[in-house]
Amino acid sequence: MVACGAIVSSASDPAATSSGTGTGDGAAAGGERGEKSAKPEKTEKVTNGIGREYRDGKFAFTVTKVEKGVDRVGDEYAGSQAQGQYVLVHITVENIGDEARMFDGTNQTLVDTEGREFQADTEAAIWTNQDSRSFLEQINPGNSVKGVVIFDVPDNVKLKAIELHDSMFSGGVTVPLGNR
Repeated sequence: MVACGAIVSSASDPAATSSGTGTGDGAAAGGERGEKSAKPEKTEKVTNGIGREYRDGKFAFTVTKVEKGVDRVGDEYAGSQAQGQYVLVHITVENIGDEARMFDGTNQTLVDTEGREFQADTEAAIWTNQDSRSFLEQINPGNSVKGVVIFDVPDNVKLKAIELHDSMFSGGVTVPLGNR
């Protein structure tokens, strides 16, 4: 019972995600689960996590760019039309573990300021990601890939955050997007 409380409290620690190196599994950046830093870190409220590294499980994520207002993806011959608008979240995913891991863009969730959650659009990803890797991409230890995760959201949406996950079973890490 005590161990369960420790895991829950470390995973919900606001300092874990606000420092830019938060982890969904309770591990500090560069440390192991349960290991405490000798010197307390200064916590800051991060409202825009773009360009910062966040960790969940054995992946380190960096959101590099967010594009809103995309009506269609693909080319003039084939593609996908948004129901509302597409939001393209450009990310870099690095395997910080010691064995190959599968990154799956469909495990990622976009959250708006109303608390609504949006799942990645795999059909749109097929048409967009000829040069990027965000759908079922095997990443070897120490390697990183760049990809675009695509969401179909209402036209008037205000984005709050993206939840990035090592796997469908991980706790995830929340990256604030600055209420775009």
